This record gives sequence, structure tokens and C-alpha cells, in this order.
Amino acid sequence: MRLLRAVCLSAVLCSLPGCAALSTGQVGEPDYASVAESNLRLGDEALERKDFLQAEKYYEHVRTKFPYLEVANEAELRLADLDFAQERYAEAREKFQTFIKLHPTHPKVDYAAYRTARTHFEDAPSEFFLVPPGEEKDQSEVVAAFSSLNAFIRQFPNSQYVAPAKEALDTTRLRLARHELYVASFYARRERWNAVVQRLETLLKNYPGTKLDEQALFDLHAAYVRLTNAAEAQRTLQRIIEMLPGTPAAERARRMLGS
Repeated sequence: MRLLRAVCLSAVLCSLPGCAALSTGQVGEPDYASVAESNLRLGDEALERKDFLQAEKYYEHVRTKFPYLEVANEAELRLADLDFAQERYAEAREKFQTFIKLHPTHPKVDYAAYRTARTHFEDAPSEFFLVPPGEEKDQSEVVAAFSSLNAFIRQFPNSQYVAPAKEALDTTRLRLARHELYVASFYARRERWNAVVQRLETLLKNYPGTKLDEQALFDLHAAYVRLTNAAEAQRTLQRIIEMLPGTPAAERARRMLGS
């Protein structure tokens, strides 16, 4: 019954406008142009309409048939972009990194470096699903994104891609801070206060400037109190005053210091 429904659905879908065009675009070899740039443009048009197979054929044709022209380098980048568009991030990353190694002085090397970093960002676990929450998932790709985005911004401070890179970096910083806070809370429930201190200090050192700073600092103060370390507890309250001046959190810390 399911197979019959699938066959019927396929027949209906293929009767819709655009289905035939998509199918014919994926059968046989394209009608290649004689000019390399024209093939690159045709590949771009195929990519725009998500005809990935045809786009790949045009780009590969340019890369192999016109290897000594600058447009062949553009085709290499497009092939990496093609993998990226299909969410094949590991493959895209390898192609971008190969481009950087082969063409370190190319005008678009910053683009390749940015997209390399972006593959980690896009490949990180989605936060759209509630179970489990994002902070409970594996953070290895988020860590890789944080590291590579930082490296890109340091290496290409004047690149046109710095602004979106910084935006992505802020997102990764918050995600990693949230993860550290989650782990600290896990240890706090088990009254492992030294571990709580370690995770919160890591958060504040490595991922500062997020909206979680206030909670992390007050949780850190509470952990030092539990450890009967009055000096560090007071120093943490002073850190709140210095890091969050003019805020209700700073006023709260002042009251706690005076009590």
C-alpha cells in the first residue's frame, strides 16, 4: 500500500510544472558552451535552481578543460560552494582548504577561509529540536567553529566577510557558554563545588561578554561560599561590580559585600 501511494504521488508530482525541467536537467551531458565563462555562468544558473548535478558538470568542465585560465580557479570555489549548498560540509571544507593551499595569494582566499570556518558553524548540532537541548549535545563542531572563526577574523581583519563571521562567532560563544553553565549546574546538583568553579571560570575566561555572565558570576560566588572560601567569594562579587557596572547585578553585589 505504501509503495502504491509513493508511485501515485511521484506520478502526480512529475505532472506538475517544473518537474520535467528538473528531470531533463539531470539526464545526459549539458550542451557546453565554447567559452569558459559561459559555462561557469550556466553552472551558476543550475546551482541557483538547485540542479546540483548539472551545476557540477559545468564547473568540472571549466576546471578540467580550461585549467590555465583564472576561471578554472573560480570553478574550484564553485565546486566547494556546491557541496556547501547540499549540506555536505566535510566535503566542502576539504575543497575550500585545498583551494587555500593551492592558491594562497588568490584574491578570494579570504572567502575560502571564511567558508571553511562556516562549514563548522553550519555542521553544529541544531538547536531547533528541544530534546535534548542544544547545551546537552556534542559541542565539537561548535568548538571548531569558534576556533576557526576567530582565526579567520585575526588573519583577514579587513575582509568583507568579517561582519558575518563576527555574528556567527557571537552565536558560537553563547552556545559554548551555555554548555559550560549546563555542566556547572550538573556538578552543582552533585555538590562537586571545585568542578563547578572550574567550569564557571572556564566560561568567564574563554567565552566572556555573553548574557550569561551575570548568572555565571553569581553561581561562582555561591560555589566559593559552599567551599568556605570567603576571600574568593568576595573577589567574585567585586568582579561583578567591575564587569557589569551600572547594572542591577552590580548593585546586588554591592549589597552582598556590605552585608
